[in-house]
Amino acid sequence: MITCFISAGEQNNLQPTIDALKCSSMVAEVVVIADESVNHDISETVKHISGSGFHTTETLRQIAEYAKTPYILFYTKSLPLKTGAFALERMVQIAEDTNAGLLYADHYKMINGEIKPHPLIDYQSGSLRDDFDFGSLLLYKTEAVKQALPALNIPRMYGGLYALRLAVSRNYSVLRIPEFLYTEMETDSRASGEKIFDYVDPKNRAVQIEMEEICTEHLIAIGGWLQPRFSEIDLSGSGFPVEASVIIPVRNRVKTIEDAIKSVLSQETKFPFNLIVVDNHSTDGTTELLEKMAESNEKLIHLIPDRDDLGIGGCWNYGVVHEACGKFAIQLDSDDLYINKTVIQTIVDAFYEQECAMVVGSYQMVNFKLEEIPPGLIDHREWTPENGRNNALRINGLGAPRAFYTPVLREIRLPNTSYGEDYAVALRISRHYQIGRIYEPLYLCRRWEENSDASLDVAKMNSHNLYKDRIRTIELEARIRLNKGTL
Repeated sequence: MITCFISAGEQNNLQPTIDALKCSSMVAEVVVIADESVNHDISETVKHISGSGFHTTETLRQIAEYAKTPYILFYTKSLPLKTGAFALERMVQIAEDTNAGLLYADHYKMINGEIKPHPLIDYQSGSLRDDFDFGSLLLYKTEAVKQALPALNIPRMYGGLYALRLAVSRNYSVLRIPEFLYTEMETDSRASGEKIFDYVDPKNRAVQIEMEEICTEHLIAIGGWLQPRFSEIDLSGSGFPVEASVIIPVRNRVKTIEDAIKSVLSQETKFPFNLIVVDNHSTDGTTELLEKMAESNEKLIHLIPDRDDLGIGGCWNYGVVHEACGKFAIQLDSDDLYINKTVIQTIVDAFYEQECAMVVGSYQMVNFKLEEIPPGLIDHREWTPENGRNNALRINGLGAPRAFYTPVLREIRLPNTSYGEDYAVALRISRHYQIGRIYEPLYLCRRWEENSDASLDVAKMNSHNLYKDRIRTIELEARIRLNKGTL
């Protein structure tokens, strides 16, 4: 039933995987994908295909042409694989029952000699991230792969599997099996806070360009791509107490909030501005510190919501609808600080120059001592005025700091969550309005052990990713309806 394809690795890693796969009655043969320069002394019963890995479309086309069995299995890692009892039989059984084009499963990870469960999340139409976690064992319906071949005609060096997955999803379901069916070895032991910026590392720029092209082709194919036509924004709103307000939601950040506030109050502008700090019932001394600082500076407005069910998004809404909020609402996290004294002026100027409803800047990664750390400058140059709002459905964030034309934000508002709220509102705004960009660094993003995303377990990471995928699903459906004229 299955032809298995695996990547060539070290000899002592490759043979155990081959043995594990050939133990299943489902497996017709195992094929090793290897560069011609690789020479392995392995069983003669194992075939070879010359290729540089599953990430190239050329290799995937060879696989599609080679496979004669109903199913194709990819094992995308080169370290030893251990399949569970009757795991492949179970995958085929479910594939036969559902006619899914791609199946993947929960599994275990071997980390530093310890086996830990690694549950995954369900795939949905908004799961457009090229880094969606499928695990390393992918079962494709061969017919689905062959139907997807036209989408693989464009040579890709990095995004072959991404292009294949999206093409298959246009005709078949992509199904997660919520059962732990195998064990893989984990080699990336970094904390979540270190991994989240991999995709914006400048050295990965060529990869990002290719992934954007693939995602754009998919959006066009399913009717979710938006042409670069935007609603005009009228920035002539009046009646605001100040031109701009910086809004900082905070809870228990007594170690960092004073630095953040001082960086705002030191700003030099040609117009009046204020700072609205929404204190979400802090208990570590933050409240007392804010009260003291507000007494000595009239620009600092310290608000404590009258309700206790607000997330970061809810605190933002509380500040934005407050009568003290200015014409433009500008973000700063309670951990961070502006890079110089001209940030607010620079952002407001960008609104008028670029005629946009939202502006996104860039930031510098630093440690708690404000020393630069990798990957350094995060400028999200994958955003382009023509295609940025489409590519935004592929990536997990649009950058920071974020700033909004207050009338638009008051109408749309942020979801009352403490993760992804900024991404959700940015997607919603970009559906109709142009988002302006500033590519020079505007603030220092302080990474330390108390960051909310510093070290998340798999359950929390799954929760975050599931939410952002859901946000993308909602936005994608809205855009498809908009293109059809039904929204």
